[in-house]
Amino acid sequence: MLRVLLVDDEPFIVQGLSRLLDWEKEGCEIVATAQNGAEALAYLRENEADLIIADIKMPEMTGLELLETIRREKISDAYFVILSGYRDFAYAQQAIRYACMDYVLKPVEKEVLTEIIRKAANMSATEIQRQEDKKQMERAYLARNVISLLLGKYDEINLEYVLNHMRLSGGVRYIDIQLVDAQDPEDVEDMEMRSRQRKLYQGCREFLKEDETHCILDVSSEENIYDVGLVYCDHMAVKEGYSEKVYLERLLHYLNTSIKQKIVMLVGKRVPDIAAISKSYGTACMLNSLRAFHDRKDIYYYEEEIQVNSSGILLCKAELDGLISAIEQNDKVRIHEAVDRLFDELRNMGAMGETINLNINYLLFQLIHTATEQDDCVNQQEILHLISESAFEDGLMRGSKVHLARFACEYAEYLAQLRKNVSRGVLALIEQEVRERFAENLTLRDLGQKYFINNAYLGQVFRKKYNQSFKDYLNNYRIEQAAQLLVRTDDRIYKIAEDVGYKNTDYFINKFIAVKGCTPSKFRKQALV
Repeated sequence: MLRVLLVDDEPFIVQGLSRLLDWEKEGCEIVATAQNGAEALAYLRENEADLIIADIKMPEMTGLELLETIRREKISDAYFVILSGYRDFAYAQQAIRYACMDYVLKPVEKEVLTEIIRKAANMSATEIQRQEDKKQMERAYLARNVISLLLGKYDEINLEYVLNHMRLSGGVRYIDIQLVDAQDPEDVEDMEMRSRQRKLYQGCREFLKEDETHCILDVSSEENIYDVGLVYCDHMAVKEGYSEKVYLERLLHYLNTSIKQKIVMLVGKRVPDIAAISKSYGTACMLNSLRAFHDRKDIYYYEEEIQVNSSGILLCKAELDGLISAIEQNDKVRIHEAVDRLFDELRNMGAMGETINLNINYLLFQLIHTATEQDDCVNQQEILHLISESAFEDGLMRGSKVHLARFACEYAEYLAQLRKNVSRGVLALIEQEVRERFAENLTLRDLGQKYFINNAYLGQVFRKKYNQSFKDYLNNYRIEQAAQLLVRTDDRIYKIAEDVGYKNTDYFINKFIAVKGCTPSKFRKQALV
C-alpha cells in the first residue's frame, strides 16, 4: 500500500481529503497528518511516506519549503503533490524544479484526486519493478565475478568488484549446497528440479538476510547437480553468537524445514580471504567426487574428510591396475582378489585419508576413461555421480572393502552392457512401453531393471537419441495424448489429467501450458472454432 502523508493547516481540509475517496480501495493508507511543513518534516525524519499531499501556504514552513528541504537534504523520495488556491505559474515552476509530481488547485475534486493517486501508484509500481530489475542485474554481475574468483580466472577488476559489493571478513570458505533427491535424477523432471533449486536459493537468501549476496545460483556445470554456492565468512557466525559448525547446522535445519527437501552441504577448505577462494572451491569439488566413498552425512567438512598421511601420498598402481583389468573382463572372482590385495597394501602402508582418496580417484578416472572408449556418448561426470550413488545399498560402510568390491562388480556389469551396445534394440522397446503405459508411473530405474540395463547408461543413450531426458519425453507424450482427448471428447479437465497420468490437476495444467503455450480449456476452445 502507498503510505500517504496529508499536510494542511486547516483541519477541515485534511478531514475532507480523508473522506473524499476510499483510500484503502485505491491501495493507500493515510499514515499521518500534519498542520504545517515543520511538523511534516519532523515526521519524515523518523518515518517513511510514499506520497505527500501538502498545502502551499502554511505557517512555520510552507509546502514549497517542505518540498525543497526534503529534496535538498535527501530526507524522502516520496511523490509530492502541492495543493494551492493560487493560479500563479511561478509557484508551479518552483514546485516542478524540486520534482513535484502535480500542482492541484483547490477545491480538490474527487476525480482529480483519484487520478493523482492512481498515477502515483503506477509510478511506484514501475519504480519498484525497475529497482528489482536493477538488483537482479547487480546480483547476476556479482555472481559472475565471484565465479571468476572460484575458478581462479580473475583479475584486479573482478576482485575489486567483489570486495566492494560483499560484506567480507577473514576466514572464508566456499560451501556447495546441493539438493539430494530420493528418486533417481532421471525420474524427476528438469523443470521440477529447477523449481526446487530456486526454492533452495531463496531459502539461503532469507537465512543470510543482509549477506544474501554471498549466495550464488548454479555454480556447478554438471547436468544433474542442482546446487547453490555460498561464500561463507566468519563474521556470519560471529554476529549471531554461534560457532561456525552451529551456524551451518542452523542453516541446514532452516533449509530442510523451509523447502522440505533433503540437503547436503560440502564445506571447502578454510582460506584467509576471498582472493584465495578458488582453493576452497577446489576442495569442495573434491568432496563432491569422494563423498560416495565416505559415510553418508548432511555436512561434509574438508578438514574432517581429508587427512594427510605423515609418510606421504602413495599410489598402489600395480594393485589398482590389476583390479581395473579384472573389472574390464567382468571376472568376479578376480575382482574380489584384487580388492583384497589393494586393501592389504593400503593397510601395510598405514594409508589413510588423502592416500586412500588418491587411489580411489585413480581407479575412478581409469574406469570412466574405459567406459568412454567403448561408447562415446558416455558423460563422464554423470557416470561418476550416478554410478557411485546407485551402486551401493544403504548399510554398507562407504570406503570399506565390501563397499569397493560391490562397486567394482557393478561397474563390471555396466561395462559389459556397453560392449553389447544395448541401446539399439532397447530404446524401441521403451518407446513401446511409453505408448502403451504412459498413464502409469513409469521411471527409468524400473525400465532399466526390466531390461537388465544400468539406468545411468540408459538415461545417457536416451538423451543422445531424443535430445531430452526420459522424464521430459514421457511428459511431452502425455501432453500430446491429453491434447487429443481435449479435442475428441467432452471429458472434464481433471478426468483427462487422470487419464494421461497426472494425479494433480494444477500440475497438469502447468505442464500443458509449458508445452502448448495455453491452458487446456483455451486449447479446446481454439480447436473447436
